[in-house]
Amino acid sequence: MEREAGELQSRFDDAFWVDDRGGFYALALDRDKKHVDSLCSNIGHLLWSGIVPEHRVEQVVDALMGDGLWSGWGVRTMSTGDAGYNPLSYHNGTVWPHDNSIVALGLARYERWPEAQRIIQRMITASARFGYQLPEVFAGMRRSETPFPVAYPTAARPQAWAAGTPVLLLQVLLGLQANRERHALATHAPDALPSWAGNIRLSGVRAFEGAWDVRLEDGRVRVEEG
Repeated sequence: MEREAGELQSRFDDAFWVDDRGGFYALALDRDKKHVDSLCSNIGHLLWSGIVPEHRVEQVVDALMGDGLWSGWGVRTMSTGDAGYNPLSYHNGTVWPHDNSIVALGLARYERWPEAQRIIQRMITASARFGYQLPEVFAGMRRSETPFPVAYPTAARPQAWAAGTPVLLLQVLLGLQANRERHALATHAPDALPSWAGNIRLSGVRAFEGAWDVRLEDGRVRVEEG
């Protein structure tokens, strides 16, 4: 299975990689197997899946956090450099909180902690503007141009996958992972988390038929079995 996964990764890279605009993965292939070369947040999902080879990670991260996709409030669904871009178009330029949580998890998978933490911080900041109840989607306008995230007119709030966003972002921030070999909950967070993360305590986190306590204090994460 590992051999087949490696072959799939190689085939995917050959078929979807685009050298333009600093390098990124195409959104799709058309019926003639030509690139649909829109630059979209989907490339962050590729990091989450683990299919991105190490030598492509830097370019993918640069594309995600560059001016085209990064609004300052989050990663847009489509880059400002694409013809279909519209900051108020449902899939073509808006910011989706759940989408950003998947991107953050992908960045953490490749240990790109500063970028993952930037997404987490900005999602928290944006949530404060929505009464700490993240909407399904909000506008992709630049943070430098709007002092607050602009609401999408028909966005559902509350909404299921938006409500799940803070849970996944908290997992990413604390670096929580299930260690299947040791049957333990563990952390792979960096040694020092940013000061804005504050102090956090989670009690009774369920994993491997046990309950675990997780603490963030003075920038360090500790996990202990309760």
